[in-house]
Amino acid sequence: MALLTILTDDNPRLRLKSQKVTKFDKDLRTLAKNMFESMENANGIGLAAPQVGVLQRLIVIDIPEDMDYEGSEHFHIVMVNPEIVKCSGEQIGEEGCLSVPGWYGDVKRYEDVTVKGQDLYGKPVKIKASGLNARCLQHEIDHLDGILFTDKVVDAATLHRVQMAADKTPATPAKELVKSR
Repeated sequence: MALLTILTDDNPRLRLKSQKVTKFDKDLRTLAKNMFESMENANGIGLAAPQVGVLQRLIVIDIPEDMDYEGSEHFHIVMVNPEIVKCSGEQIGEEGCLSVPGWYGDVKRYEDVTVKGQDLYGKPVKIKASGLNARCLQHEIDHLDGILFTDKVVDAATLHRVQMAADKTPATPAKELVKSR
């Protein structure tokens, strides 16, 4: 396996719409494995193929059982060509993103979603999720359409940066992260 470079918000490829996957082969499975490894190495819980420069509709999610989030449970999934087919309820919660390192803000999402797609072999998959699992699915599916969480913050005032001790990257002003509505 190989660690992949995770693109950051200044890369225009993150704003492009991904193409539907039509070839379910070894290369797709290798990409998914490498995405999991890269996500885990970066301490993330979800990653979409466009975040590693591949404009295909593929997402991986691994939420640990001990995640400090109300109602959180272990959630491990790979989904190809995911689409939300049913949604209900509402939740507002803090989100971050490996492509917008160090930044967090409040985003409104559906509380419950049903997502259909395919597995790595092209077989149909349908998932019902709620809470953090639903939030993560929506976040990663947004990436497939060129949407970042900063486009959906409920209020720019909720955006804040958490800088890690080893991070020497100058902070982008919050107003530059929020897409004009």
